[in-house]
Amino acid sequence: MSEQFTTAHALDALQFIDPGCTRNEWVKVLAAGKAAGLDVADALAWSSTASNFKNERDVISAWRSINADGPVQAGTLFHMALANGWKPDTKQAAPIRKAAPVALTTQAVKHETLSDFGLALWDDSLLSSAGVGGQYQRARHYVTPPEDGALRFHPALKHPSGYVGPALVALITDVMTGEAISLHRTWIKADGTKADVDPPRMLLGGHRKAGGVIRLWPDDYVSHGLAIAEGIETALSLAHGYQPVWSCIDAGNLAAFPVLAGIESLVIGADNDPAGQRAARTCATRWADADREVLVTRQSANDLNDVVKEAAHEC
Repeated sequence: MSEQFTTAHALDALQFIDPGCTRNEWVKVLAAGKAAGLDVADALAWSSTASNFKNERDVISAWRSINADGPVQAGTLFHMALANGWKPDTKQAAPIRKAAPVALTTQAVKHETLSDFGLALWDDSLLSSAGVGGQYQRARHYVTPPEDGALRFHPALKHPSGYVGPALVALITDVMTGEAISLHRTWIKADGTKADVDPPRMLLGGHRKAGGVIRLWPDDYVSHGLAIAEGIETALSLAHGYQPVWSCIDAGNLAAFPVLAGIESLVIGADNDPAGQRAARTCATRWADADREVLVTRQSANDLNDVVKEAAHEC
């Protein structure tokens, strides 16, 4: 990339190129964008606004086939954008785009099930115990979930801020059907701290969260009992005392957690804040009214010693 241009410039320049161009031109723009440091989410967000947009898998397939060190380099992107009126570092709106710029997480597209982009990201992720993913969990003294659970690790995941680094990737599935509906990402460091990005935790944009859970322990591990908590890390702490355990993502999903057939006892790891306590009471009441055994235990993912002691006491 030219020294005076950054990846941010490349993303800005991309908005001045018509995504509804010919196929050959479109592939050339993707190649130039890849050489300029853009990623597949950027390409997908740009391409999806075109009237001739095919589908996400087509973009992902084309992107993967491009060699970033090939004959088309970043300069092609900037040259095309300049020809269409782009001026580096200006705030003017793009003249060709028919829609407002789409966020890097493709929030303009609403998906009831996991998109092709999300599926590709999940498929590219490794076991959660690998690399920095495993180091992070050990540093925080979490219980590492089974390899076939809904938690994985990506060694170099791009954050919307432009930062690229290791991240935990969790698969969100519909609590009733088990169908994949979204992803949850947490950018991390090996020393057990979060990456210096804001926010360090993000859901996949444009996907539904309501009615979703993260099955840290797969269905095969669930027989008569189950434990749930809001966040992933609270759930991994709760696992010292109760397994199998799922994450409900947030207080709203925990409050709405339905009574599931075949499960006779439920342990709820309630976050130690007003919203968490209310959500736990709402869920516990529903399960108790269904004549199921319910135990509510206060949880704090930031204080493992309290979690382990309390879990042992409640046992």
